[in-house]
Amino acid sequence: MKNSSPQKKPAPRLNRTLGPVMLWGLGVGYVISGMYFGWNLGLPQGGTLGLAIATFFIIIMYVTFTFSYSELACAIPKAGGAFDYATRGLGKRLGFLGGMAQIVEFVFAPPAIAFAIGAYVHIFLPDWSVLHIAIGAYLLFTFINILGVRAAASFELIVTVIAVLELLVFAGATLPSFEFKNLMIEPLPNGYAGIFAAIPFAIWFFLAIEGVANVAEETINPQRNISIGFGAAILTLVVLCILTFVSSIGVAGWEAAVYDRNGAPSDSPLPLVVAEALGKDHILYRIVGVVGLFGLVASFHGIILAAGRATFEFGRERYIPPIFGRVNRTFRTPMNALIINMIVGIIALMTGKTGDIITIACFGALTLYIVSMLSLFALRINEPDMPRPFKVPLYPLFPFIALLIATFALVAMTFYNVKLALIYLMILGGSYFYYYLVVEIGIFSGLFSTEEEKKPKKPKKEEKEDFLGE
Repeated sequence: MKNSSPQKKPAPRLNRTLGPVMLWGLGVGYVISGMYFGWNLGLPQGGTLGLAIATFFIIIMYVTFTFSYSELACAIPKAGGAFDYATRGLGKRLGFLGGMAQIVEFVFAPPAIAFAIGAYVHIFLPDWSVLHIAIGAYLLFTFINILGVRAAASFELIVTVIAVLELLVFAGATLPSFEFKNLMIEPLPNGYAGIFAAIPFAIWFFLAIEGVANVAEETINPQRNISIGFGAAILTLVVLCILTFVSSIGVAGWEAAVYDRNGAPSDSPLPLVVAEALGKDHILYRIVGVVGLFGLVASFHGIILAAGRATFEFGRERYIPPIFGRVNRTFRTPMNALIINMIVGIIALMTGKTGDIITIACFGALTLYIVSMLSLFALRINEPDMPRPFKVPLYPLFPFIALLIATFALVAMTFYNVKLALIYLMILGGSYFYYYLVVEIGIFSGLFSTEEEKKPKKPKKEEKEDFLGE
Protein backbone atom coordinates (compact mmCIF):
# COMPACT_ATOMS: atom_id res chain seq x y z
CA MET A 1 0.00 0.00 0.00
CA LYS A 2 1.36 3.34 -1.06
CA ASN A 3 2.19 5.67 1.75
CA SER A 4 -0.02 8.73 1.24
CA SER A 5 1.37 10.75 4.11
CA PRO A 6 2.97 14.01 2.97
CA GLN A 7 6.72 14.02 2.80
CA LYS A 8 8.47 16.55 4.98
CA LYS A 9 10.36 19.09 2.95
CA PRO A 10 14.02 19.06 3.92
CA ALA A 11 15.25 22.26 5.45
CA PRO A 12 17.40 24.33 3.08
CA ARG A 13 21.09 24.08 3.77
CA LEU A 14 24.02 26.27 2.87
CA ASN A 15 26.07 25.02 -0.04
CA ARG A 16 29.57 23.74 0.71
CA THR A 17 31.57 25.84 -1.73
CA LEU A 18 34.45 27.35 0.24
CA GLY A 19 37.95 25.97 -0.01
CA PRO A 20 41.08 26.96 1.89
CA VAL A 21 41.92 29.88 -0.43
CA MET A 22 38.48 31.46 0.05
CA LEU A 23 38.73 30.90 3.80
CA TRP A 24 42.12 32.61 3.79
CA GLY A 25 40.60 35.57 1.92
CA LEU A 26 37.70 35.86 4.34
CA GLY A 27 39.95 35.52 7.39
CA VAL A 28 42.39 38.19 6.28
CA GLY A 29 39.69 40.40 4.78
CA TYR A 30 37.66 40.71 7.98
CA VAL A 31 40.74 41.75 9.95
CA ILE A 32 43.05 43.61 7.60
CA SER A 33 41.66 47.05 8.41
CA GLY A 34 43.36 46.63 11.79
CA MET A 35 46.72 46.93 10.01
CA TYR A 36 45.76 50.26 8.46
CA PHE A 37 44.72 52.13 11.62
CA GLY A 38 43.77 51.83 15.27
CA TRP A 39 46.82 49.93 16.54
CA ASN A 40 48.83 53.15 16.42
CA LEU A 41 46.60 54.71 19.11
CA GLY A 42 48.13 52.24 21.57
CA LEU A 43 51.60 53.73 21.12
CA PRO A 44 51.06 56.76 23.41
CA GLN A 45 49.95 54.25 26.06
CA GLY A 46 52.64 51.61 25.75
CA GLY A 47 55.28 52.98 23.40
CA THR A 48 57.09 50.70 20.97
CA LEU A 49 58.08 48.10 23.55
CA GLY A 50 54.83 48.15 25.52
CA LEU A 51 52.65 47.61 22.44
CA ALA A 52 55.08 44.98 21.11
CA ILE A 53 54.90 42.93 24.32
CA ALA A 54 51.12 43.20 24.46
CA THR A 55 50.88 42.15 20.81
CA PHE A 56 53.14 39.12 21.40
CA PHE A 57 50.72 37.64 23.95
CA ILE A 58 47.65 38.62 21.93
CA ILE A 59 49.08 36.75 18.93
CA ILE A 60 49.36 33.61 21.07
CA MET A 61 45.76 34.11 22.23
CA TYR A 62 44.41 34.44 18.69
CA VAL A 63 46.32 31.45 17.32
CA THR A 64 44.97 29.18 20.05
CA PHE A 65 41.50 30.74 20.04
CA THR A 66 40.83 30.51 16.31
CA PHE A 67 41.56 26.80 16.17
CA SER A 68 39.42 26.22 19.27
CA TYR A 69 36.57 28.33 17.89
CA SER A 70 36.70 26.39 14.63
CA GLU A 71 35.73 23.22 16.49
CA LEU A 72 32.59 24.92 17.79
CA ALA A 73 31.73 26.36 14.39
CA CYS A 74 32.01 22.99 12.67
CA ALA A 75 30.01 21.19 15.36
CA ILE A 76 27.26 23.87 15.60
CA PRO A 77 27.22 25.71 12.23
CA LYS A 78 24.66 28.43 12.98
CA ALA A 79 24.51 32.16 12.30
CA GLY A 80 24.36 33.04 15.99
CA GLY A 81 27.99 32.04 16.51
CA ALA A 82 28.98 32.35 20.17
CA PHE A 83 25.31 32.78 21.11
CA ASP A 84 24.44 29.34 19.79
CA TYR A 85 27.58 27.66 21.16
CA ALA A 86 27.12 29.08 24.66
CA THR A 87 23.37 28.41 24.75
CA ARG A 88 23.98 24.74 24.04
CA GLY A 89 27.04 24.38 26.23
CA LEU A 90 26.27 26.67 29.17
CA GLY A 91 22.54 27.36 29.09
CA LYS A 92 20.34 30.24 28.02
CA ARG A 93 21.58 32.86 30.47
CA LEU A 94 25.27 32.58 29.61
CA GLY A 95 24.23 32.07 26.00
CA PHE A 96 22.54 35.45 26.13
CA LEU A 97 25.61 37.12 27.63
CA GLY A 98 27.90 35.52 25.03
CA GLY A 99 25.60 36.61 22.23
CA MET A 100 25.28 40.11 23.59
CA ALA A 101 29.06 40.41 23.86
CA GLN A 102 29.28 39.34 20.21
CA ILE A 103 26.79 42.04 19.23
CA VAL A 104 28.79 44.68 21.15
CA GLU A 105 31.96 43.65 19.33
CA PHE A 106 30.35 43.63 15.88
CA VAL A 107 28.33 46.84 16.41
CA PHE A 108 31.16 48.94 17.90
CA ALA A 109 33.92 47.81 15.50
CA PRO A 110 32.38 49.40 12.34
CA PRO A 111 32.24 52.99 13.67
CA ALA A 112 35.95 52.81 14.47
CA ILE A 113 36.61 51.62 10.90
CA ALA A 114 34.32 54.35 9.58
CA PHE A 115 36.52 56.92 11.28
CA ALA A 116 39.51 55.50 9.41
CA ILE A 117 37.64 55.57 6.09
CA GLY A 118 36.86 59.22 6.76
CA ALA A 119 40.50 59.96 7.63
CA TYR A 120 41.84 58.29 4.48
CA VAL A 121 39.31 60.00 2.17
CA HIS A 122 39.95 63.33 3.92
CA ILE A 123 43.54 63.20 2.64
CA PHE A 124 42.25 63.77 -0.90
CA LEU A 125 39.10 65.74 -0.05
CA PRO A 126 40.31 68.08 2.69
CA ASP A 127 37.18 70.23 2.49
CA TRP A 128 35.07 67.29 3.65
CA SER A 129 35.08 66.56 7.37
CA VAL A 130 36.16 63.14 8.58
CA LEU A 131 32.90 62.74 10.52
CA HIS A 132 30.69 63.50 7.50
CA ILE A 133 32.61 61.03 5.34
CA ALA A 134 32.33 58.38 8.07
CA ILE A 135 28.56 58.87 8.41
CA GLY A 136 28.22 58.76 4.62
CA ALA A 137 30.10 55.45 4.55
CA TYR A 138 27.75 54.06 7.19
CA LEU A 139 24.66 55.09 5.25
CA LEU A 140 26.03 53.74 1.97
CA PHE A 141 27.09 50.30 3.15
CA THR A 142 24.03 49.80 5.35
CA PHE A 143 21.86 50.64 2.34
CA ILE A 144 23.81 48.17 0.19
CA ASN A 145 23.24 45.45 2.80
CA ILE A 146 19.52 46.26 2.95
CA LEU A 147 19.26 45.88 -0.82
CA GLY A 148 20.60 42.35 -0.45
CA VAL A 149 23.92 42.82 -2.17
CA ARG A 150 26.24 40.15 -0.75
CA ALA A 151 29.98 40.47 -0.39
CA ALA A 152 30.76 37.27 -2.27
CA ALA A 153 33.81 35.35 -1.17
CA SER A 154 35.45 35.88 -4.55
CA PHE A 155 35.04 39.68 -4.26
CA GLU A 156 36.39 39.60 -0.72
CA LEU A 157 39.36 37.58 -1.95
CA ILE A 158 40.19 40.15 -4.66
CA VAL A 159 39.88 43.09 -2.25
CA THR A 160 41.95 41.28 0.35
CA VAL A 161 44.75 40.48 -2.10
CA ILE A 162 44.90 44.16 -3.12
CA ALA A 163 45.01 45.24 0.53
CA VAL A 164 47.79 42.73 1.33
CA LEU A 165 49.84 43.87 -1.65
CA GLU A 166 49.38 47.46 -0.51
CA LEU A 167 50.86 46.64 2.88
CA LEU A 168 53.83 45.03 1.16
CA VAL A 169 54.25 48.16 -0.99
CA PHE A 170 54.10 50.28 2.15
CA ALA A 171 56.81 48.19 3.80
CA GLY A 172 58.95 48.36 0.65
CA ALA A 173 58.62 52.15 0.58
CA THR A 174 59.44 52.75 4.25
CA LEU A 175 61.99 50.07 5.15
CA PRO A 176 64.82 51.90 3.28
CA SER A 177 64.32 54.69 5.84
CA PHE A 178 64.27 52.26 8.76
CA GLU A 179 66.72 52.83 11.62
CA PHE A 180 66.80 50.57 14.63
CA LYS A 181 67.44 53.48 16.99
CA ASN A 182 63.99 54.84 16.13
CA LEU A 183 62.41 51.78 17.77
CA MET A 184 64.12 52.78 21.00
CA ILE A 185 62.70 56.31 21.20
CA GLU A 186 60.64 56.37 24.42
CA PRO A 187 60.01 52.60 24.25
CA LEU A 188 57.98 52.66 27.50
CA PRO A 189 56.64 56.21 27.97
CA ASN A 190 54.36 55.11 30.83
CA GLY A 191 56.53 52.37 32.24
CA TYR A 192 55.50 48.73 32.37
CA ALA A 193 51.92 49.74 33.14
CA GLY A 194 51.71 50.88 29.50
CA ILE A 195 51.87 47.23 28.39
CA PHE A 196 48.46 46.58 29.94
CA ALA A 197 47.01 49.87 28.70
CA ALA A 198 48.03 48.91 25.14
CA ILE A 199 46.16 45.58 25.17
CA PRO A 200 42.97 46.71 23.34
CA PHE A 201 45.06 48.17 20.51
CA ALA A 202 47.03 44.94 20.20
CA ILE A 203 43.71 43.09 19.97
CA TRP A 204 42.62 45.47 17.20
CA PHE A 205 45.30 43.96 14.94
CA PHE A 206 43.24 40.73 14.82
CA LEU A 207 39.73 41.66 15.98
CA ALA A 208 36.82 39.88 14.19
CA ILE A 209 38.75 36.99 12.67
CA GLU A 210 36.38 34.70 14.56
CA GLY A 211 33.63 35.73 12.14
CA VAL A 212 35.15 33.38 9.57
CA ALA A 213 34.43 30.31 11.69
CA ASN A 214 30.72 30.94 11.09
CA VAL A 215 31.09 29.78 7.45
CA ALA A 216 32.04 26.26 8.57
CA GLU A 217 28.79 24.86 7.13
CA GLU A 218 29.76 26.28 3.74
CA THR A 219 33.25 24.79 3.77
CA ILE A 220 34.26 21.80 1.67
CA ASN A 221 35.94 19.14 3.82
CA PRO A 222 36.08 21.34 6.97
CA GLN A 223 38.37 18.91 8.82
CA ARG A 224 41.13 19.72 6.31
CA ASN A 225 40.26 23.10 4.82
CA ILE A 226 39.45 25.04 7.98
CA SER A 227 42.79 24.11 9.49
CA ILE A 228 44.59 25.14 6.28
CA GLY A 229 42.56 28.30 5.64
CA PHE A 230 42.56 29.50 9.23
CA GLY A 231 46.20 28.60 9.73
CA ALA A 232 47.21 30.46 6.57
CA ALA A 233 45.11 33.48 7.55
CA ILE A 234 46.64 33.69 11.02
CA LEU A 235 50.16 33.27 9.63
CA THR A 236 49.54 36.00 7.04
CA LEU A 237 48.12 38.38 9.63
CA VAL A 238 50.99 37.78 12.06
CA VAL A 239 53.57 38.50 9.34
CA LEU A 240 51.70 41.63 8.19
CA CYS A 241 51.31 42.80 11.81
CA ILE A 242 55.04 42.56 12.51
CA LEU A 243 56.01 44.04 9.14
CA THR A 244 53.61 46.99 9.43
CA PHE A 245 54.55 47.64 13.07
CA VAL A 246 58.32 47.65 12.49
CA SER A 247 58.32 49.55 9.19
CA SER A 248 55.98 52.24 10.56
CA ILE A 249 57.87 53.00 13.77
CA GLY A 250 61.35 52.52 12.33
CA VAL A 251 61.08 55.58 10.07
CA ALA A 252 60.97 58.30 12.72
CA GLY A 253 59.82 56.80 16.02
CA TRP A 254 56.33 55.98 17.19
CA GLU A 255 55.09 59.58 17.38
CA ALA A 256 55.34 59.89 13.58
CA ALA A 257 52.75 57.08 13.27
CA VAL A 258 50.37 58.66 15.77
CA TYR A 259 50.19 62.43 15.42
CA ASP A 260 49.52 64.60 12.39
CA ARG A 261 51.24 67.94 11.84
CA ASN A 262 48.68 69.63 14.10
CA GLY A 263 49.57 67.29 16.94
CA ALA A 264 46.23 65.46 16.87
CA PRO A 265 46.00 61.63 16.97
CA SER A 266 45.44 60.31 13.45
CA ASP A 267 43.32 57.46 12.07
CA SER A 268 45.53 57.22 8.98
CA PRO A 269 49.00 56.24 10.28
CA LEU A 270 50.39 54.67 7.10
CA PRO A 271 50.09 57.83 4.97
CA LEU A 272 51.64 59.77 7.87
CA VAL A 273 54.68 57.50 7.84
CA VAL A 274 55.02 57.55 4.03
CA ALA A 275 54.88 61.35 4.09
CA GLU A 276 57.64 61.33 6.71
CA ALA A 277 59.80 58.98 4.65
CA LEU A 278 59.14 60.18 1.09
CA GLY A 279 57.15 63.42 1.31
CA LYS A 280 53.54 64.14 0.38
CA ASP A 281 54.41 64.74 -3.26
CA HIS A 282 55.59 61.18 -3.79
CA ILE A 283 53.29 58.90 -5.82
CA LEU A 284 53.40 56.23 -3.12
CA TYR A 285 51.79 58.64 -0.68
CA ARG A 286 48.69 58.77 -2.84
CA ILE A 287 48.77 55.06 -3.56
CA VAL A 288 48.86 54.22 0.14
CA GLY A 289 45.91 56.52 0.78
CA VAL A 290 43.76 55.29 -2.13
CA VAL A 291 44.49 51.56 -2.02
CA GLY A 292 44.29 51.57 1.77
CA LEU A 293 40.55 52.10 1.38
CA PHE A 294 40.24 48.57 -0.06
CA GLY A 295 41.28 47.02 3.23
CA LEU A 296 39.05 49.33 5.27
CA VAL A 297 36.01 48.78 3.06
CA ALA A 298 36.44 44.98 3.09
CA SER A 299 36.40 44.88 6.89
CA PHE A 300 33.73 47.57 7.24
CA HIS A 301 31.25 45.90 4.90
CA GLY A 302 31.97 42.42 6.23
CA ILE A 303 31.50 43.32 9.90
CA ILE A 304 28.30 45.27 9.15
CA LEU A 305 26.97 42.10 7.52
CA ALA A 306 28.03 39.96 10.50
CA ALA A 307 26.54 42.45 12.96
CA GLY A 308 23.25 42.36 11.10
CA ARG A 309 23.10 38.60 11.40
CA ALA A 310 23.96 38.63 15.11
CA THR A 311 21.28 41.21 15.93
CA PHE A 312 18.78 39.46 13.64
CA GLU A 313 19.34 36.16 15.47
CA PHE A 314 18.74 37.81 18.84
CA GLY A 315 15.53 39.39 17.58
CA ARG A 316 14.35 36.13 16.01
CA GLU A 317 14.79 34.38 19.35
CA ARG A 318 13.05 37.34 21.11
CA TYR A 319 16.07 38.05 23.29
CA ILE A 320 15.60 41.63 22.11
CA PRO A 321 12.38 43.13 20.68
CA PRO A 322 11.35 40.79 17.81
CA ILE A 323 11.03 43.68 15.38
CA PHE A 324 14.80 43.30 14.92
CA GLY A 325 14.35 39.64 13.99
CA ARG A 326 12.14 40.31 10.98
CA VAL A 327 13.17 39.80 7.37
CA ASN A 328 12.13 42.54 4.95
CA ARG A 329 9.56 41.10 2.55
CA THR A 330 10.90 42.98 -0.46
CA PHE A 331 14.65 42.61 -0.08
CA ARG A 332 14.72 39.45 2.08
CA THR A 333 17.31 41.04 4.37
CA PRO A 334 17.31 41.92 8.10
CA MET A 335 16.62 45.59 7.42
CA ASN A 336 15.52 46.49 10.95
CA ALA A 337 18.60 44.89 12.51
CA LEU A 338 20.89 46.68 10.06
CA ILE A 339 19.22 50.04 10.71
CA ILE A 340 19.40 49.82 14.51
CA ASN A 341 23.07 48.78 14.28
CA MET A 342 23.73 51.79 12.04
CA ILE A 343 21.99 54.18 14.45
CA VAL A 344 24.07 52.91 17.37
CA GLY A 345 27.21 53.14 15.22
CA ILE A 346 26.51 56.74 14.18
CA ILE A 347 25.88 57.71 17.81
CA ALA A 348 29.28 56.21 18.63
CA LEU A 349 30.77 58.18 15.73
CA MET A 350 29.43 61.42 17.14
CA THR A 351 31.61 60.98 20.23
CA GLY A 352 34.72 61.37 18.06
CA LYS A 353 36.67 58.96 20.28
CA THR A 354 38.10 56.19 18.12
CA GLY A 355 40.24 54.78 20.92
CA ASP A 356 37.28 54.45 23.30
CA ILE A 357 35.16 52.77 20.63
CA ILE A 358 37.93 50.27 19.90
CA THR A 359 38.25 49.52 23.62
CA ILE A 360 34.51 48.82 24.03
CA ALA A 361 34.59 46.54 20.98
CA CYS A 362 37.53 44.70 22.56
CA PHE A 363 35.61 44.27 25.83
CA GLY A 364 32.90 42.53 23.82
CA ALA A 365 35.43 40.40 21.94
CA LEU A 366 37.24 39.20 25.07
CA THR A 367 33.94 38.31 26.75
CA LEU A 368 32.98 36.35 23.64
CA TYR A 369 36.31 34.50 23.68
CA ILE A 370 35.99 33.57 27.36
CA VAL A 371 32.39 32.36 27.06
CA SER A 372 33.23 30.42 23.87
CA MET A 373 36.17 28.60 25.46
CA LEU A 374 34.05 27.71 28.50
CA SER A 375 31.42 26.41 26.09
CA LEU A 376 33.98 24.25 24.34
CA PHE A 377 35.07 22.65 27.63
CA ALA A 378 31.43 22.15 28.70
CA LEU A 379 30.47 20.49 25.41
CA ARG A 380 33.52 18.22 25.51
CA ILE A 381 32.45 17.05 28.98
CA ASN A 382 28.67 16.93 28.55
CA GLU A 383 28.44 15.88 24.90
CA PRO A 384 31.56 13.82 24.15
CA ASP A 385 29.83 12.02 21.25
CA MET A 386 28.76 15.20 19.46
CA PRO A 387 29.88 15.07 15.79
CA ARG A 388 32.93 17.29 15.46
CA PRO A 389 34.11 17.55 11.83
CA PHE A 390 37.06 19.58 13.06
CA LYS A 391 38.80 19.16 16.42
CA VAL A 392 41.16 21.69 17.99
CA PRO A 393 44.74 20.40 18.05
CA LEU A 394 46.49 19.86 21.39
CA TYR A 395 43.27 19.83 23.38
CA PRO A 396 42.94 20.96 26.17
CA LEU A 397 46.10 23.08 25.91
CA PHE A 398 44.96 25.41 23.08
CA PRO A 399 41.57 26.42 24.56
CA PHE A 400 43.11 26.73 28.03
CA ILE A 401 45.80 29.13 26.78
CA ALA A 402 43.20 31.18 24.91
CA LEU A 403 40.96 31.27 27.99
CA LEU A 404 43.83 32.23 30.29
CA ILE A 405 45.16 35.10 28.16
CA ALA A 406 41.66 36.40 27.33
CA THR A 407 40.73 36.44 31.03
CA PHE A 408 43.94 38.20 32.01
CA ALA A 409 43.51 40.73 29.18
CA LEU A 410 39.93 41.45 30.25
CA VAL A 411 40.98 42.06 33.85
CA ALA A 412 43.87 44.29 32.77
CA MET A 413 41.67 46.29 30.39
CA THR A 414 39.10 46.78 33.14
CA PHE A 415 41.74 48.05 35.55
CA TYR A 416 43.13 50.59 33.07
CA ASN A 417 39.79 51.59 31.52
CA VAL A 418 37.40 51.69 34.48
CA LYS A 419 35.01 54.22 32.94
CA LEU A 420 34.72 52.32 29.66
CA ALA A 421 34.38 49.04 31.55
CA LEU A 422 31.43 50.51 33.46
CA ILE A 423 29.82 51.62 30.19
CA TYR A 424 30.28 48.12 28.80
CA LEU A 425 28.83 46.55 31.96
CA MET A 426 25.86 48.92 31.76
CA ILE A 427 25.20 47.73 28.20
CA LEU A 428 25.37 44.07 29.28
CA GLY A 429 23.44 44.71 32.50
CA GLY A 430 20.69 46.69 30.82
CA SER A 431 20.24 44.12 28.08
CA TYR A 432 20.24 41.27 30.60
CA PHE A 433 17.60 43.09 32.67
CA TYR A 434 15.41 43.22 29.56
CA TYR A 435 16.13 39.52 28.90
CA TYR A 436 15.21 38.57 32.47
CA LEU A 437 11.93 40.51 32.45
CA VAL A 438 10.76 39.59 28.96
CA VAL A 439 12.26 36.14 28.31
CA GLU A 440 12.63 34.59 31.77
CA ILE A 441 9.55 36.07 33.50
CA GLY A 442 7.50 37.00 30.44
CA ILE A 443 6.60 40.51 31.58
CA PHE A 444 5.71 42.88 28.69
CA SER A 445 6.51 40.19 26.11
CA GLY A 446 3.07 40.56 24.57
CA LEU A 447 3.75 44.21 23.79
CA PHE A 448 6.44 43.20 21.31
CA SER A 449 4.58 40.38 19.52
CA THR A 450 1.95 40.55 16.82
CA GLU A 451 -0.73 37.92 16.25
CA GLU A 452 1.21 36.75 13.19
CA GLU A 453 4.36 36.23 15.27
CA LYS A 454 2.42 34.09 17.77
CA LYS A 455 1.61 31.52 15.09
CA PRO A 456 3.63 28.27 14.76
CA LYS A 457 7.34 28.85 14.23
CA LYS A 458 7.77 27.01 10.92
CA PRO A 459 7.36 30.13 8.73
CA LYS A 460 9.91 31.93 10.91
CA LYS A 461 12.38 29.08 10.44
CA GLU A 462 11.94 29.28 6.69
CA GLU A 463 12.53 33.02 6.82
CA LYS A 464 15.75 32.46 8.71
CA GLU A 465 16.95 29.80 6.29
CA ASP A 466 16.07 31.99 3.29
CA PHE A 467 18.08 34.85 4.78
CA LEU A 468 21.07 32.69 5.66
CA GLY A 469 21.05 30.97 2.31
CA GLU A 470 21.28 34.16 0.28
